[in-house]
Parts: sequence; structure tokens; C-alpha cells
Amino acid sequence: DVQLVESGGGSAQPGGSLRLSCAADTYTVSTYCMAWFRQAPGKQREGVAAIARRGGETYVGSVAGRFTISKDNADKTLYLQMNSLRPEDTAMYYCAADPRPSWLCSTTSDYGSWGQGTQVTVS
Repeated sequence: DVQLVESGGGSAQPGGSLRLSCAADTYTVSTYCMAWFRQAPGKQREGVAAIARRGGETYVGSVAGRFTISKDNADKTLYLQMNSLRPEDTAMYYCAADPRPSWLCSTTSDYGSWGQGTQVTVS
């Protein structure tokens, strides 16, 4: 089983920044497609950003230019740097991983492994 543990959520003011982390194992971080999703109350879960095995990044339009997904294979960690936060970014954020080919690495929701989530509140 792939274990994913998120951290780094919390509260921020509009325009502020937060960095989320997702701890995994070396094999997962270095070989899987990994992504961040979010779900706000009363809304469907949406993909935010994805990063392929070799580092290719994909973003949903609403966060492009504000959020950056990255990973550190040595630290076995996936990150999401969130800048210029807006109230509409308030949601539970989830880390996800899947052993799909890089050309299929995107923000679609059919990932095989999920973390427990970390709350982000912008107000």
C-alpha cells in the first residue's frame, strides 16, 4: 500500500501563502504520477495540480501562476506552494498518487492512492 501523509495546512489571509507537504516513500515519489486535489464544502473534488515522474507539471486554470507543485525524491515529499491565496481556495486539500504513464499524468480524479487531507482556510 502507498501511504500518503499531508501536512502544512492552516489559515491564511487573502494574498498570503502556504506550503503543503505530502510525505510518501522514495519509490512512489520518484516513479508515480502525483497530484493535489481539493474539495470545498458542498462542492465536488477538483484536481489542482499534477506532476509526472520526470517532473512535467499540470495545473487547473484557477491556480495557474499562483500555485507550484514540486517534489523532492530524496526527501520523499510532494509539495504545493500556494501564493496569492484567495477565499475561494478554502478547501480540504488531498495528496494523490498513481502509477500511470507520464503522458496520462493530469488532474483527473481516478488516482489509486489518497492521503487523509489537510484543511486550508483563506479569510
